[in-house]
Amino acid sequence: MVFSNFFYFLRESGLKVSLDEWMTLIEALDKGLAYSSLERFFYLSRAILIKSEADYDMYGRLFSAYFGDAVTEGEIPDEIWEFLKNPIDQMPYDKDEVDERTNLSYEELEELFEKRLEEQKEAHNGGIRWIGTGGTSPLGHSGYALNGFRVGELSTRQSALQVIARQNFRDFREDETLDIRHFQTALRRLRQYSSRYGQAKDELDIDATIDKTCENAGMLRLVYDYPRKNTVKLIALFDSGGSMERYAKLCSQLFQAVSKENHFKDLKIYYFHNCPYNKLYKTPMCDLKDSVDTEWVLKNIGDDYKILFIGDASMASWELRYYNGNRRNRVSDNVSPVAWLSRLVNNYDEAVWLNPIPENQWETARGKTTIGLIKSVVPMYPLSVDGLERGIRKLLGIR
Repeated sequence: MVFSNFFYFLRESGLKVSLDEWMTLIEALDKGLAYSSLERFFYLSRAILIKSEADYDMYGRLFSAYFGDAVTEGEIPDEIWEFLKNPIDQMPYDKDEVDERTNLSYEELEELFEKRLEEQKEAHNGGIRWIGTGGTSPLGHSGYALNGFRVGELSTRQSALQVIARQNFRDFREDETLDIRHFQTALRRLRQYSSRYGQAKDELDIDATIDKTCENAGMLRLVYDYPRKNTVKLIALFDSGGSMERYAKLCSQLFQAVSKENHFKDLKIYYFHNCPYNKLYKTPMCDLKDSVDTEWVLKNIGDDYKILFIGDASMASWELRYYNGNRRNRVSDNVSPVAWLSRLVNNYDEAVWLNPIPENQWETARGKTTIGLIKSVVPMYPLSVDGLERGIRKLLGIR
């Protein structure tokens, strides 16, 4: 009954856990898939009960609150975590001696751990006493003890009586700025959407056909569904340099997620500085020798592509109307960047702009004038989970 209370605890805390999912977890436990390990149970239950990676961190916190499997990172000084960052290999040891010395109860280990937290002032690795690595202390990781508290790192022997994990939560709230895991999660939604919109139901659904045929007294009834293949073709345009330097890591993570995940039938990536103009670049350095004419892109890449712009849209207002292209490269041009932007937006199926500046700062941030002007040309969304979700729906024409 106590275990069943965990189900109600999750639901009361706001996680949408269904009874079917809970019964699947019970079945998995009956089959011994958790191997009598709280850590393995955590990953097993998360895989079965949690439908969205956006809820992973919330589930981790609720799991810890209910089972008490981990001390939160705030209860352990940062210095201890630093001491454990560079583990050494397991040092030689006498197993019988270690087993006898570390045959401690949970209460004894808890008391010992609290004492070491107060006393330890530096890293100790390969030893028998302190919170360290590679030794035979019952406190730390990457060593050996019959019983102990594992502090950080992955488990190797599954023998720890307590897992003390530095959780380093990266909140998956829908309004948070994304990291690579967020991007991958959100882009999976694109794949789900892309197979359901803008296509005819021309792929035979075998399971549904069987069900309908049975319901029809054995007379064949064919059921068709949307094809599962991805049909989205995308041009991704990244702003590079200048004020975007502060977002370089974030854009790199988006680039990796877009490039590695198989979400698109075809993907083309180019770079620009501040705003696209008569040259687009093949590398973030925006070097002329690695550029293509925007006019060539417009004429040679089919209009069935969708465009995703990524940039802060922040620059001096004259730069959007400057008729000589990007001044840094002295490229002759007689069309303003804002005009090129309009041509790109109007030439292709759909276009959106993702801005790493939080949406509530667009009207007050440096560059607010250009942000407003670009936003009037192309729909703009914040570079957040919710923003990317809304942008994807816009790209796919989903209301």
